[in-house]
Amino acid sequence: MTPKQGAEWMLNELQSKGALYQEDAVYGLHRQDKALTYTNESGNLAIHKDVLKVFNKIAPTANYVWSRSDRQWRKRGLNDKPGRAQY
Repeated sequence: MTPKQGAEWMLNELQSKGALYQEDAVYGLHRQDKALTYTNESGNLAIHKDVLKVFNKIAPTANYVWSRSDRQWRKRGLNDKPGRAQY
């Protein structure tokens, strides 16, 4: 599976569920292809940067945000501030 395919899988999950927790994304990608994840400096499984780069290009900022406090991507709400990251 390519990083693009991994990013497309993430977007499909986000669109169908309305939200995608980071933990669900990383383990879902890892089950499909271990090359789409890596172990970070804290020893945790993480999404490969190439996957995230493509995901950020294909998931429209106008529709989806990253909720840092909840560690999830979700649909943009009426009270969200401009930009991708919400706190």
